[in-house]
Amino acid sequence: MKRSGWTRAAMTVLVLAGVFLLASCGAAPTASNAGGKLKVTTTIGMITDIVKEVGGEHVEVTGIMKAGVDPHLYKASEGDIGKLDRADVIFYNGLHLEGKMVEIFEKMSKSKKTVAVSSGIDEAKLLAGDPQLGTAHDPHIWFDVKNWMSAVETVRDELAKVDSAHADSYRANADAYLKKLEELDAYAKAQIGSIPEQQRVLVTAHDAFGYFGRAYGIKVMGLQGISTASEAGTKDVTELRDFLVSNKIKAVFIESSVPRKAIDAVIQGAKEKGHTIVIGGELFSDAMGEDGTPEGTYIGMVRHNVDTIVKALK
Repeated sequence: MKRSGWTRAAMTVLVLAGVFLLASCGAAPTASNAGGKLKVTTTIGMITDIVKEVGGEHVEVTGIMKAGVDPHLYKASEGDIGKLDRADVIFYNGLHLEGKMVEIFEKMSKSKKTVAVSSGIDEAKLLAGDPQLGTAHDPHIWFDVKNWMSAVETVRDELAKVDSAHADSYRANADAYLKKLEELDAYAKAQIGSIPEQQRVLVTAHDAFGYFGRAYGIKVMGLQGISTASEAGTKDVTELRDFLVSNKIKAVFIESSVPRKAIDAVIQGAKEKGHTIVIGGELFSDAMGEDGTPEGTYIGMVRHNVDTIVKALK
């Protein structure tokens, strides 16, 4: 009997301890907790990079989409939902980039800070989207570094609101990062400007580089539309092939997050017409490079793209 009584008492203590532990785990941690960090969940790697730069030591950031992942077609897993649910703040691109996750962000916004980093960009600076896919604007805003500087300012301001205790740190980190982006913008303009004007034609698998073309003075042509959800048809391949042949364009580019099958069809079609086209290199469009590599950062990714384009076209 004594043993049975001890067992019941011990079990009661264990149950109470378990309830307390579950309650503690369920509470959303904030930076105001002693030694705590603000928990941030992001979508694409470029946004993850901003939060790391601006948040610094005060933020624990989890990016959902890794290297080589296409955000247009991405479907959130059960694990992703958990990461979003545990976050104090969620940052995503918006403009329908993460098309299959829109409903998730709308639901999450009712219970936590959910921010589209594109929200601070003047609508007049946004390019048109694809009406057939229900997108009013082109979501690839990071390819104009000036646009991405606006995204940095949005992240800075939102972190400062949520975690006012470290607002000065967020502002200082953002200032330092924005200076680097100013230098990056100047570098891209100078390098692309060094390509002879008639050779400044950038042909890629899908139309992700519109902002890049406008900002840095290079004609951009994509085989697929703005979203990879739209597929390139025979007519698209034929028209692009004929343009490349008639304009004697020597190089096209593949993308790390987009299959190259359609681009290969263009190259083969040009070859059959007696015109040789080579792959000028692989560009990073909707996803950055692997973690730990230069291309695994936004600045490294843009510099890689610029250098690859210049080397192939110049």
